[in-house]
Amino acid sequence: MKKGILGRKLGMSQIFDEKGNVIPVTIVEAGPCFVTQIKTVAKEGYDSVQMGFGDVKEKKEQYKNVSQPVAKHCEKAGVSPKRYLHEFRFDSIEGYELGKEVLCSQFEVGDIVDVTGRTKGRGFTGVIKRWNAQRVGSMSHGTGPIHRSVGSMAANSDPSRVFKNKHMAGQYGNEQVTIKNLVVARIDKEKNLLFIKGGIPGANGSLVIVKA
Repeated sequence: MKKGILGRKLGMSQIFDEKGNVIPVTIVEAGPCFVTQIKTVAKEGYDSVQMGFGDVKEKKEQYKNVSQPVAKHCEKAGVSPKRYLHEFRFDSIEGYELGKEVLCSQFEVGDIVDVTGRTKGRGFTGVIKRWNAQRVGSMSHGTGPIHRSVGSMAANSDPSRVFKNKHMAGQYGNEQVTIKNLVVARIDKEKNLLFIKGGIPGANGSLVIVKA
């Protein structure tokens, strides 16, 4: 990994290329981020850069949504407390200094990036919504209210148990997902915006991590 940044998903839109083709894009407010910690092989055993993103409000001599240890950690680096912290392991950490501002201008149009986010939480759902299963039985002729059930579980004599990884109802969503090999279609350096081709996980306003 050569470069990375934290951002906030703003939503989806579309742009047009030089030939007039429509390109669906996700708009990400990428940065500005600030370097809050630098780790080296000599001290920690590996090279990495920790970045902070998202300003927080000060409330009665304390910071809202940020614990005191995190606030002091950021102040030690010479930056205001940040709501999100993330560590990147780069191939080289040359050029990074404590308190340095990291902007989306480090990316270029055409860069291949991996985007990590947390999907929308959907709560406890059935097999049709969770696993895209088919409905069970005919929709008429008195089959009863079984159309969205899980269906057959297992044979009662052999193996007399339910196999592992059987698609069943349960918690769906609210998990970390990474979409790889997305293309940066456009960059707005003045507004710190990245236009990434395609969709990325997460709700509008959620934190995303962009790596190249």
